Amino acid sequence: MKKMAVMLLAVFGVVLFCWSDTRAEDEMMATGQAADIWSQAQALIDKGTVESCKQGLDICLEEVKKDPGGFQSNWMASQACREYGLAAKKSEMNGWEEICKEYGKKGMGFAEKAIAVDPSKPDGYYWYGTSVGIYADGVSILTALKEGLKDKTQNSFETAYKIDKSYDKYGPVGSLGRFWQVLPWPLNDEDKAIAYYREFQKTKFYNDPDTVEVRIYLAEMLMESGKTKDEAKDLLNQAVKITDASKDTYWNKRAKELLAEM
Repeated sequence: MKKMAVMLLAVFGVVLFCWSDTRAEDEMMATGQAADIWSQAQALIDKGTVESCKQGLDICLEEVKKDPGGFQSNWMASQACREYGLAAKKSEMNGWEEICKEYGKKGMGFAEKAIAVDPSKPDGYYWYGTSVGIYADGVSILTALKEGLKDKTQNSFETAYKIDKSYDKYGPVGSLGRFWQVLPWPLNDEDKAIAYYREFQKTKFYNDPDTVEVRIYLAEMLMESGKTKDEAKDLLNQAVKITDASKDTYWNKRAKELLAEM
């Protein structure tokens, strides 16, 4: 009997071990598949074209259907909405304003869900603020202000800044600069805007082609003063060189327009 019991326990132990091992493998496979999906979506979004951003967005929207209450599914969907709107704007395609309006609004909604799931991380706050920005590009800043989005946007960027200002290549720093720059008088604050841009200049991503717009935004502000026009011109010439190399026609065109104004 003792021998039989030992044999049964041994067999049961092997079966249990095999089942546990199989379950672990299944979980690892599922995790790996999920990671592959998000990596694929991110790669498409990072490519930056209208078509690639739309493909990345479609993946994110499909995933958020499967996991409507998930943190990553919601902040990734928010990011995808915003980046699709930005790509449409930069391409200057017909109807880009409607795309910015529609997907900026959707991006705000996904970001709010991400914040509700995990308010300790910067993702939801940051993509909420940037989604408002692209929404405002579609409907106008004044419309966004009338809808009460000023304080929510400021709070979102400032919260992302406090949690991790290095997020998305120090995105919260540059975004706060732009926020205080584009608000209409008397809400705007040029001193705050320039202070954030100066802070961004000290980061390791200042020379990254993906952040070239910060040079252009700062140059716009410095052009207004006779004392800083030479610096503004230098910044714009740098932006032209960077965008020539990166083949970013949108910001290249904008930098050249500002140089022509000078």
